[in-house]
Amino acid sequence: MKILDKYLVKQFVQTILFGLLAFTLLFVIIDMMENLDDFIDQNVPSEIILQYYLVFIPEIIRLIIPVSVLLASLFTAGKMANLNELTAMKAGGVSLYRFMIPFVAVSIIISLITVYFGGYLVPLANKHKVHIEQTYMKKGIVYFGSNIFFQDSKSRVVSIYTYDIQNEIARRVSIQEFNPSDNTKLISRIDAQNMQYDTLKNFWALNIGIKRTFTDSNEVMQKFTSLDFKGLNFKPEDVIKKQRKPEEMSLSELSDYADEQRRTGNDPTAIMIEYQSRLAFAFSSIVVVLFGLLISANKRRGGLALQFGINLLVTFVYLVFMKISQAFGKNGVLEPFVTAWFANFVFLALALINLKHVQK
Repeated sequence: MKILDKYLVKQFVQTILFGLLAFTLLFVIIDMMENLDDFIDQNVPSEIILQYYLVFIPEIIRLIIPVSVLLASLFTAGKMANLNELTAMKAGGVSLYRFMIPFVAVSIIISLITVYFGGYLVPLANKHKVHIEQTYMKKGIVYFGSNIFFQDSKSRVVSIYTYDIQNEIARRVSIQEFNPSDNTKLISRIDAQNMQYDTLKNFWALNIGIKRTFTDSNEVMQKFTSLDFKGLNFKPEDVIKKQRKPEEMSLSELSDYADEQRRTGNDPTAIMIEYQSRLAFAFSSIVVVLFGLLISANKRRGGLALQFGINLLVTFVYLVFMKISQAFGKNGVLEPFVTAWFANFVFLALALINLKHVQK
């Protein structure tokens, strides 16, 4: 690596770290002000509040990485332009393309790190954050292990009133089977006091309940003490997983959940959009760097203040564009991949077009 590259990378990375620190502190202060009433009303201990913000910081960092990268490219290139360092580089035979290489290389590395960070580490932190919100702040309507309701197959719905996570026992269970050709007709229903998974035989055993079978003309009711149900498609670890929010799932868990939704006849579009959006958002750093460098590498009246405003406007438009495309995707207009990556592709194309018209 040449001395110039080391200098550019050092300035760029230092500014990114400063931006991350500044924005993180700002987010924490704003969030603390919003949640102050909840902390006081629920008498949340100070150590729990500290834990809450420690596990909240990874999510904040994931969200502000593109903004920090944008501002870092802005201030690094803008400062060099104002100090005529860029002019000296161009006089020495360094083209704008060559000048941009260290910035783009760092952005690619940051994007790859963000894929793992946002796809696996952040969900782990979000799990603990949600736990604190539910346990201490009384947020989150559905608590883990209670009021569980999901579709097990195209024609089967399972309802569990409470689930004992430690002993893996479901209580007050209802399994409703519908006609596959007419999902408005109920053909059978099983109500049991509890249900437990047999790990040796790999099926659920229902205890003390009633099985009712419906036809067009009558209803057959059968009481049972024990009933083996070998057709259920979920296991104990899946019960709580079905109630988790997408923000608590890693990329691999989102992919598995989408496959499960397809298997049970549900629409996995929203899950796949979330999966692809995490990847697309991670690589947004490359897009904003191209915009930031191209705008900041040339002197303008108004200096850094004008360049700062232009870059923030671009970022805002980019994020709005991404949200709009996601809305179209969730309505089925666009495929999940196109929905998540559309904003990246459009703004990358605009950045490359702009690159051809700037002074080299």
